[in-house]
Amino acid sequence: MFVDMPLAELEVYKPERGEPADFDVFWQETLAETRSFSLEARFEPVDYGLKTVEAFDVTFNGFGGQPVKGWFLLPRQRRGPLPCVVEYIGYGGGRGLPYEWLGWSAAGYAHLVMDTRGQGSTWREGDTADPEPLGSNPHHPGYMTKGILHPETYYYRRLFTDGVRAIEAARAHTAVDPQRIILTGGSQGGGITIAVGGLVDDVTAVLPDVPFLCHYRRATEITDAMPYHEITRYCRVHRDKVETVFHTLAYFDGVNFANRIQAPALFSVGLMDNICPPSTVYAAYNHLASAHKQIVVYPYNEHEGGGTAQFMEKLRFLTTLEVL
Repeated sequence: MFVDMPLAELEVYKPERGEPADFDVFWQETLAETRSFSLEARFEPVDYGLKTVEAFDVTFNGFGGQPVKGWFLLPRQRRGPLPCVVEYIGYGGGRGLPYEWLGWSAAGYAHLVMDTRGQGSTWREGDTADPEPLGSNPHHPGYMTKGILHPETYYYRRLFTDGVRAIEAARAHTAVDPQRIILTGGSQGGGITIAVGGLVDDVTAVLPDVPFLCHYRRATEITDAMPYHEITRYCRVHRDKVETVFHTLAYFDGVNFANRIQAPALFSVGLMDNICPPSTVYAAYNHLASAHKQIVVYPYNEHEGGGTAQFMEKLRFLTTLEVL
């Protein structure tokens, strides 16, 4: 069933943004602190029996100089530096195996898939640890409330910073044209795409699918589906911490990052999605600063959104930008 507002209301839904006064300073200082550590991007060739694609095991230093894994895939037949798609992964998933990521390289793009620190043990395996920060608070099982009492210790500070460093790692490879970087991902990966697109102002395109991590307070008020429900459960127990929680989340809200995205953007949304309700997606989409934006609507789809059909939409969108 439809879980949110009628489409006509969604299209004009633009809630007031609750942005901390030091939002930009917080992120500038976070990235400066991380860049004090060397990137040390390493690309080790691996043989998975792929005949048309070169595969590399990637390691680079993300937040706090901590190692982050990934895959880097290249079409074997290529001329000159390629545009690179940097992809982020959905909640609970890890980088898995190269076989699972062949679409973009088959279409002629370089492709860097970033592993997700601390995750990768729910539906696809990962290989990146998340060292716990000092002073982190007790949390509801999962990642949504890890370190949530302070922006400095919140889990997504580390993950979003990793996402920025993944772009820098991609740009470090000689097969990549550093001026043609595309960001994409679904669900949590879509939320990371929006965040990183707001933090890095010279990417070519931002392509989030059914994005998570947007308009948190409304999400907790209209859905009891995980993972937003982790926040609800935490607030149910820690009744005196509710405003502290949402103050922290304001530094990580896709609505605030979207307001800073200038690159062309293609979103997708499922109108029957109770995991990332449509109004939370439209809240970010309608706040995009980009003058070139589109959203593909899947009226009868849930959190799967457009699935492989949306991949075709992304290829078409990039064709209009003459990226390849």
